[in-house]
Formats: sequence, structure tokens, C-alpha cells
Amino acid sequence: MSSLQQISADNRSSFKISVSRRRQWRMTQDVLSRYLFGIGGISVIIAIILIFFYLLYVVFPLFKPADATQIARYAAPGISAGKTLHIAMEEQAEIGIRFTDTAHAIFFNITDGTIISDTSLVIPPGTAVTSFVSGSPTTAVVTYGLSNGQVLVLRHVYDISYPNDVRKIEPRIEYPLGETPVTLDETGHPLVQLAIQSNNENTTLVAATDDNRLLLTTFTKEISFLDDSITLEQHNTPLPDSQSQISYILLDQEQRNLYVADHNNELAFFDISNKAEPKFIQRQRMVDEHQQITSINFLAGSISLIVGDSDGTLVQWFPVRDQRNNTLLTRIRGFDSQHASITDIASEYSRKGFFAADVNGQVGIYHATAERNLLTVPVTTAALKRLAIAPRADTMLAEDISGQLYAWRIHNEHPEISWSSLWGKVWYENYEEPEYIWQSSAATNDFEPKFSLTPISFGTLKAAFYAMLLAVPLSILGAIFTAHFMALRMRQVIKPSIEIMEALPTVILGFLAGLWLAPFIETHMPGIFSLLLLMPIAILICAFLWSQLPSAIKFAIPEGWEAALLIPVILGVAWLCIIISPSMEIWLFGGDMRLWLTNEFNINYDQRNSIVVGLAMGFAVIPTIFSIAEDAIFGVPKHLTHGSLALGATPWQTLWRVVLLTASPGIFSAVMIGLGRAVGETMIVLMATGNTPVMDFSIFQGMRTLSANIAVEMPESELNSTHYRVLFLAALLLFMFTFVFNTFAEVIRQRLRGKYSSL
Repeated sequence: MSSLQQISADNRSSFKISVSRRRQWRMTQDVLSRYLFGIGGISVIIAIILIFFYLLYVVFPLFKPADATQIARYAAPGISAGKTLHIAMEEQAEIGIRFTDTAHAIFFNITDGTIISDTSLVIPPGTAVTSFVSGSPTTAVVTYGLSNGQVLVLRHVYDISYPNDVRKIEPRIEYPLGETPVTLDETGHPLVQLAIQSNNENTTLVAATDDNRLLLTTFTKEISFLDDSITLEQHNTPLPDSQSQISYILLDQEQRNLYVADHNNELAFFDISNKAEPKFIQRQRMVDEHQQITSINFLAGSISLIVGDSDGTLVQWFPVRDQRNNTLLTRIRGFDSQHASITDIASEYSRKGFFAADVNGQVGIYHATAERNLLTVPVTTAALKRLAIAPRADTMLAEDISGQLYAWRIHNEHPEISWSSLWGKVWYENYEEPEYIWQSSAATNDFEPKFSLTPISFGTLKAAFYAMLLAVPLSILGAIFTAHFMALRMRQVIKPSIEIMEALPTVILGFLAGLWLAPFIETHMPGIFSLLLLMPIAILICAFLWSQLPSAIKFAIPEGWEAALLIPVILGVAWLCIIISPSMEIWLFGGDMRLWLTNEFNINYDQRNSIVVGLAMGFAVIPTIFSIAEDAIFGVPKHLTHGSLALGATPWQTLWRVVLLTASPGIFSAVMIGLGRAVGETMIVLMATGNTPVMDFSIFQGMRTLSANIAVEMPESELNSTHYRVLFLAALLLFMFTFVFNTFAEVIRQRLRGKYSSL
């Protein structure tokens, strides 16, 4: 017995040791799991924070202010050659040019002012320079007006070569109309004001004489087919004489619109598209009554005018087509941050930005469309009289009244971005009124990018709204029936089938929606709308008829299987609506419902529209909401439902007062997760909509969403460009929207859980 007792004691001891080891291993597993799950959760949080800060890092430069640094100051090169009429720079901002009133063109080094070359332009003996004008900065054409009614047209050109891999810039002067001055006024009167624009085929000059006559002259190049020689044909057209002394003449780059300002501060607007028959359009006062026009210039593209006055106010004007189809010069926006008389305005070459110099020696840097004063630079204490911007808008030259030149380096990467340009209505050139517009690229270079986030944010909410409008009622009601009323065997088939739908790639859904569903809906539009109307009616009728059947028939169907009887009804009603759709369209809508909508209600129909997006994206969201909501409803403790039924409540009363309240946190989470899926969906809205950023809530119009816009345009955007960073701003906006909305939803869910956890 002692040996048996010893064996039993040993077995108990071994069992205790084994249990103790298992318990220690389990505790170790619990500790490891706790730390691993903790590390995983913290890693997710860190990843989200890193994503947020990376997006912020890319977006932040959009809102950095402009800054300027002086790089040189020196006396105007070749000051003995006369006063400065115009200064300019080449693209690299290494070489500048100064045109003087004694017909000298002086090339100089911008960093120290050393003279590179001094070209004395040939003008007829006994004549003097009476006027000067520069054309579009991109063409680098300038013109001297002479006292004998002639003009000398020239262009400053910079040849770039790379001998021994070192950049070498060689400046020179070209003469588009020949080295000999050409005659504009046959009577020989001095030309006191000029305007010029030139391209490869035509050169147009407008001149004002000292007796207030306006002359329009066009030079057309003719190339001989025999020897390729070039001849110039000159066409002279008189314009109406001015009633007051002319102070400014401006001609747009397309050589179609002419503006003439006089000493009464009024501007005459002419259409010279037909050079033989110019048309007077409008006369407009440009400044307030007690102010004077002190400077005027085109913005890039020569559509907008920037007018500066003696009070320091700058105003943008451009032609706008009114309701009567008349084009009138219209005041668009103003800037009044300098408070001193404007002396010169220089426009950027490729953006709607401009610089303005004043008598206090300050230069204001502006962007017209963003309606921003980006920076005011105190260049000197003396009045400034000449201003020039490098083609890349990274260097500025300014000359004061004492002949001192100041060179400044400008850092101004993203001037077109402001709160108003991103979220407000903006009045763009060639538009009849302010609008929300996203249009990041175009086929021509004469284009201003438009980066309003409003239409694509609106499109995101619109797509999510229509998707949720379909998905929420179907998925929530389906989850309620499946979890609370459906037979268990039927549920075991239905629930996995719906969850498998979630595995369908969204690109396939988008492909089917765009190439099959959209044309199908367009062809059977009356049937689709009748289906939405007849389907609920048919289901209600079937339910009523079912309730009227004898009990023997109703009880023959096992409880929870009644829904299967609706399948043929649903398929039959859908088939009937599609079959009768062509007849309905002929009978009710004259054979074309789209045309009927346009004629009767002025509603345009886009084939890939909100209906297609709502059906396709709703189909994609339904499995997510259904699965989570069904689990929440089915997971309600059985003792609650059994207790309610035992106390005499009906299944519907139990559902409404017990089950839904207890499951409300889970149902709410399902809806929020579905909404997040709808907001962030990319491929369906990319392929199933017209992808047009329009602000229209109509179900017949498409949209563009934030996610689709990023997917479409990110591969085409230039690294670190404004377009690139604005797309990241859209991503940050989508991230913040999802984060804030989910956080808000989680707070509500926790409150619901706390409120109904005691049931």
C-alpha cells in the first residue's frame, strides 16, 4: 500500500507541476498577446500620424508667404547713354537689357551691373525718340517711336550654348521689320504713344500722333514660293480721333482688342479683329473721380488689364459677355495695400501675378485671381520709375528716379493658392460670373489653372449620399429580417452569399457600371423609374394577399422562409418594367425621355450620372453595412428576446423596443463604416461617372470626387508643382474628413453602448 500511495503522491505532484506549467505558459501567452496587440495598435496609430504629417509636409509649402532678398545695387549701366525707357531680363536672370531715350540698347550683368555690350540703334539724322513701348514679354519685341512719324521695331534675343558643359549666353538685337525705320504717319507728325504685338505672321502697331490722331498699321509677312524670300505688306487703317490727349495704348497678344486711355481717365475699347473695319465697343472711366491713371498693363495672356492710380489702388478689369451677348469691360477686383501713387506695373510671364512699384520706393507683389497681396518689398526710399520681372518670376529689377538699379531674388512658388481660390467663387477670365471650378490643365499654354476644391468635395458628398440612399435602407432592413425573422437554414445561405459580394473588385463593378449599366439605364429610363415605383407596391400587395390566405396554406410554409416567395415577384416586376419601357417612352415622353427632360424642365441628361453611381456604389456598400449590422442584431443576448416574448410582447415589439436598441451601437457603426467606404471609393466613381467637377445635385448629372480626382491627375502632375500639392491637399482633406467623422461616430457609438448596455 505504501508503494501505491507513493505512486499516487508522485502522480499528484506531477499533475500539479504540469498544471502549473500550463498555467504559466498560458499567462506568458496572455502577456505576449497583450503586448503584441498593444504594439500592433500603437503601430497603427503611429502609421496614421505619420501619414497625416507627411500629407501636411507636402501641403504646407502652399501656404508659405512670399519672400524677397536683395542681391545687388548699382548705378544704371551706361547712365551716360540717356534715361531708361525700359528694362528686361532673359530667362536665367543673368543678363539684363536697358533701353534708353537716346536709342541705345545696353546689355549688362545683373549681379554687378557690368556692361556686356552697348548697341547704338540707327535712327534717321535729325530725328528724336518721342515714344517707346514693349510688346508681350514672351516675344521680347520693343518699338521706338520717332519724331518724323516712323518706328523702329526690334527684339532682344539670347542665344544659349554649352561649350565644355558650361552655359554661355550671348545677347543680340534682331529687327523683325528690318533695320530701317518704317513709316506709320505719312504727314511726319511725332508719335507720342505706341502699342505693338507681333507673331510669326503678323505685326500690328497702333500709334497716337501729337495731334491726337490714332493710326492702325498691320505688317503681314509674305513668303515667295520661288526663292523663299520674305516681303512685308503694310496695311494702314485710320481710327477715330481722340477728343483728349492720349496717355496709354494697349493691344492684346492676339491683336484683336485695342484699349486707348486718355487724360480724362477714360478708356476706349475697340474690336480690331477685322483690321479693315475696327469697331468701337465701349468707353469706360477707369478710376475714381479725384484720382488719375498712373500706370496700366496687361496680365499674362493679355486678357485682363491692371490699372494703377495716384492713390495706390490697383484694379483688375477684363471683358465680360453680358446677357445680351455684348462684350463689355468689367471691373473684377481691386487691391489697395500700397497707399501711394503707382509708378509702374510689371506682369509675370506665365501666371496671373504682377508687381507694382510706387513713389514711396516699395514694390507690391500680387496675384490677381487669388486676390492676394503676397508681399510688399521696401526697395528704397526714393520713388521707383521702372520695374522688370524675370520670365521665371524669381528675380526683380527696379530703378529709382536717381538712376539706381536694385536686383532682388524672389521666392514665390504658389501665389495662386488662397482660401478664396480654394473654397470661394472666383471670377476667372472669359467667364460671365464667379464660379466654383476645378480645371487643372488645358490644351494651350494661355491657360490659368483653376483649383477650387468645392466642386470635387461636393461631388464626394453627392456620390456618398446617393450610394447611402440605396444601401442603408436595403442593408439595414435586410439585416433585421435575416437576423430576427429568417429561418436559421436560410440565414446560413443568405448571409455568406451577401458577404461574398464584398469580395468583388470595385474595378469590375465600375467597369460593368460604366459600360453596361449606364447605357442600359439610358435606354430603359422609363422602365427604371417605374420599377422604383411599382416594386414597393407589388411587395405590399403580395404581403396583403399572403395575410388573406387560409391558415392551412400559410402554415405549409415553414416559419422564416416566407421571403423566398418574393423572389419570383421581384424578378417578374423587374422584367415587366423593362419590357414595357419602350412603349412608355413613346406614349408618355414622345419617344425620347432625355429630350423631354431637356425641353420641359431644362434638365440635361448625362449618361454616366448619379443614378449609375448610386446603384453601383450602393451595391458595393451593401455587404459591408449588412454584415456588421446583422452580426450586431443577431448577437443580442437571447435572454433579452426570450424574456420580452415571455412577457407577452410580439416579435415586432421585441424587435423595436429591445433588439434594435441593444444593437444600435453596432448598427450605427455599420452605417459609419459604409459611409467611409462610400466617401473613399475610387474606381466605381472614376469609371461610372462623367468625371466632371460640376456643382449640380441633379440625379441626371455626374460628378467628380476627391479620391477619383487624385487617382486621375496625380500621375500627370509635376513633382512639387502647385497642382501636385493641391492634390495632396485634397488627400489631406479626405483623410481629415474620414478621421473626424469616424471619431464623431465612435463617440456616439460609445454613448449608445453606455445608454443601452443595461438592457
